Amino acid sequence: MSTLGFDFRPVELVAGVDEVGRGPLIGNVVAAAVILDPARPIAGLTDSKKLSAAKRERLYDEIQEKALAWAIASASPEEIDELNILHASMLAMRRAVLALDPQPEYALIDGNRCPELPCPAEPVIKGDLLVAAISAASILAKVHRDREMQVLHELHPQYGFASHKGYPTKAHFEALAEHGVLPEHRRSFAPVRRVLDAKRILNTE
Repeated sequence: MSTLGFDFRPVELVAGVDEVGRGPLIGNVVAAAVILDPARPIAGLTDSKKLSAAKRERLYDEIQEKALAWAIASASPEEIDELNILHASMLAMRRAVLALDPQPEYALIDGNRCPELPCPAEPVIKGDLLVAAISAASILAKVHRDREMQVLHELHPQYGFASHKGYPTKAHFEALAEHGVLPEHRRSFAPVRRVLDAKRILNTE
């Protein structure tokens, strides 16, 4: 039992929340929320970026098996373009928390700001390193998004999504220039917008 919250009431159902996919040029931003079970500890939880893909996959299954509650949610490229990436990330995190059953009494959010939630929440800088529940959320979100990128890679192997996961790498820029923009690309992101603008200019000449 912990004593989180402004009035220091005992709080048992504490959710860790994290998101992945703010930086890529394509695909969803994915968030996860996890309430860990103190009676079923999970060894090896840390920032998902510090783990091998194989270790993340193993922990992904263990978290889903042992957690009191977990949920994964996302915001689409269309929502990212409409809202901007920050607000879309907040939306994905809110959706993840609202999908938890039971609902948390408190939420710890990786980063420096919190989405609007029905329970009290506080941001934790480097929370994916410091708070086990946030680490667990980062692993669920990372594995889920990587799997989405693998599906996209199988549909469009010429873009190399399996390797760069949609991030703005040289290979991704070259694929965009050669093959154009896919429906899943984020049109509000500058590198994608430049390709679309160049195409429009060519079409009007």
